[in-house]
Amino acid sequence: MKFILSGIAITFAVVVLIVSLPFLLPKKSIPHFDDETLRQMALSRDIKPTPVTDKQLLMAVDNPDNPMTPEKIALGKQLFFDPLLSKDKTINCASCHILEQGGDDNLPTAIGYHGRANPKHLNSPTVLNAALAQSQFWDGRAKDVEEQAGGPIQAPFEMNMTPEEVVSRLQADQGYVAAFDEVFGQEGITFENVRKAIGAYERTLLTHGAFDRFLEGDDDAISPAAKRGLALFIVKGCKGCHTGMSVGGQSIQKFPVRNYVEDYIGLLFEPDVNLKKSPFPFVNTGGFLGRNDNLRFRVPILRNISKTAPYFHNGSVKELKEVVRIMSKYQVGDEFNRTQIDDMVEFLKTLDGELVEYKIGKENQVSG
Repeated sequence: MKFILSGIAITFAVVVLIVSLPFLLPKKSIPHFDDETLRQMALSRDIKPTPVTDKQLLMAVDNPDNPMTPEKIALGKQLFFDPLLSKDKTINCASCHILEQGGDDNLPTAIGYHGRANPKHLNSPTVLNAALAQSQFWDGRAKDVEEQAGGPIQAPFEMNMTPEEVVSRLQADQGYVAAFDEVFGQEGITFENVRKAIGAYERTLLTHGAFDRFLEGDDDAISPAAKRGLALFIVKGCKGCHTGMSVGGQSIQKFPVRNYVEDYIGLLFEPDVNLKKSPFPFVNTGGFLGRNDNLRFRVPILRNISKTAPYFHNGSVKELKEVVRIMSKYQVGDEFNRTQIDDMVEFLKTLDGELVEYKIGKENQVSG
């Protein structure tokens, strides 16, 4: 009996030591970088400022399979805000993508037709800057905003329409008939053209803010704390996944990358309540496991992240500071201390921005 208890005690001590080791070892301090070095380090990962002119916009997001024109964008905007595309004519694309509130709905899970919630408890990703991403939806199943635009319209728990119903309703509206004829010629109203028009409009929904001004050369655009957060973001490797002009959305990655012994200790005492029922460091409400159930998710876009709470695919985390802690621990493998978390949050807030008012003229159109 004494031997058994001694073995358990030794095992427990080893477990505690392993769990505590990262906290006992001294952490390397983050080097101080001057503003220009910090700026170039960001730019080297293709983290560039968002466009502020029509020409820059077209270079960044125009789709050769769906060239942007003023008329197509105007039609797409009208469709984006029109409840005609929903079964009971009460909701529209903007219902879940509120442009003034970060481009999402700030709910844990999307709510659609007749108050139905997403069956997997997925919340709404932001539509702002989504055109800069390489794929859409939490599992990245749609290649672009044009393909994505058709999904919510047809989902029974969102707008609950069929392509045929959409076309029929629009054909009954002479204003839409004329607009589609002007934009798409003889093709007129088709569901594909509805997607194309909405996609063209969504490609204009880019934001520009303090971080962009810093990248453009304004050293005073962001605070010293934000600069420390940016240095942390770069040195610790966050930029490896959150890259590109959108600061995310460029790849599909596993989450979480790491697990810890401490996550399982509770199983020894309260196996029925331990969070390791979930593969995530939070309760997996809805049971969604990413692409092919392999814990692989499209890397979230960090622009306007401070405005898009609650966080993660099922909205389980309310505070941005807790998101930073989780990501530093389970993705980076080096849990940030309180000061580092505060600095990182200050940097992330600089990614907030205002919608750029583009005025795409015919002289800027890209030929089909």
